[in-house]
Amino acid sequence: MPLYDFDKIINRNDTNSIKYDFSRERGMPQGLTPLWVADMDFQTPAEVIDRLVETARHGIFGYAEAKESYYKAVQGWFQRRFDFSPQPEWMVKAPGVVYSLAVAIRAFTSPGDAVVVQTPVYYPFFRMIKENDRRVTDSSLIYKDGAYQMDFADLEKRIVQENAKMLLLCSPHNPVGRVWTKEELAELARICLKTRCLVVSDEIHCDFVFGRRTHHVLTTIEPALEEITVVLTAPSKTFNLAGLQCSNAVIPNPELRKRFKDEISRTGVSQLNVMGLVAAQTAYERGEDWLDQLLAYLEESVSTTKQFFRERLPQVRLVEPEGTYLLWLDFSSLNLTDSELNRLVIDRAGLWLDEGVMFGQAGSGFQRVNMACPRSVLFSAWERLEKAING
Repeated sequence: MPLYDFDKIINRNDTNSIKYDFSRERGMPQGLTPLWVADMDFQTPAEVIDRLVETARHGIFGYAEAKESYYKAVQGWFQRRFDFSPQPEWMVKAPGVVYSLAVAIRAFTSPGDAVVVQTPVYYPFFRMIKENDRRVTDSSLIYKDGAYQMDFADLEKRIVQENAKMLLLCSPHNPVGRVWTKEELAELARICLKTRCLVVSDEIHCDFVFGRRTHHVLTTIEPALEEITVVLTAPSKTFNLAGLQCSNAVIPNPELRKRFKDEISRTGVSQLNVMGLVAAQTAYERGEDWLDQLLAYLEESVSTTKQFFRERLPQVRLVEPEGTYLLWLDFSSLNLTDSELNRLVIDRAGLWLDEGVMFGQAGSGFQRVNMACPRSVLFSAWERLEKAING
């Protein structure tokens, strides 16, 4: 088994990278260390690169479709790692998870319908709801003693009062890093089955779980959930393939699946690009060793980050990351406005992070950090933040 070097710094400048090359276009100063958008600064597994090079050398990039081997690769991955066997006929390929969120909203709700989110949450959730003329209904997570939990009483109340047709679940949760327990998901299942509220579960970060925690694919919690659930997955976060645009919606209910497919057809999408299909299949077939080593590297980054904040930046609270490669930092003890906090992070620390209010008002006073970079880069950022706050 080869050893992968995640400490290697790879120059991403002048590669049309949104993360590195578009600071001016996005209203940010030049020269910031970018730890914002959720793609990694690590190369995808060598096996994936080699397969893509082989495909490129063939030199013909016509229409492509997935064969049986693609579905077996996806199914095998989820069976090995999550004890979940999505049947090939359940899978609907799509360019990405955000695209699928929009498709699901249009396919399963009507203009004016209420769709529930649990803020602070990945901002395209409420952007897709609003841009498709639906109503955002927020059942905010409870933040207490530095940890987050669902407010089940409020969730059920809002679904009933607003006659909500859909819940968008983030599992594992972006940005707060929760990996929902089986008991929590069971209670959510009880509420949604009782109210017949459809669940669209974004599980794109499912492969990033730390310690002895376990990610549970939502439909494995309760068989009846298969009738009201759409599970969204992709290899894009796991293997750093976002630019190749390949994801899978897992929809056991044939009626829901048909409506989802019909909505995709109305958008004009038929086949995905050949590189995305090749990369996804190869990653699921041959990327396991790479991912296991990456998880160990990220866990060490979390451990040393916790020590740094405990010893040198106690003013900033690191919300315990149970999953994802995103860190959620609580700056509330500094008593700054969100604008003042941004100025401290950008102008004084020289960092480009994601401001908390981007994820809803419940994110006020927080910042999100992408830690999927060489540890030397991450700890340089922590030192600059320390100097900005203590200087």
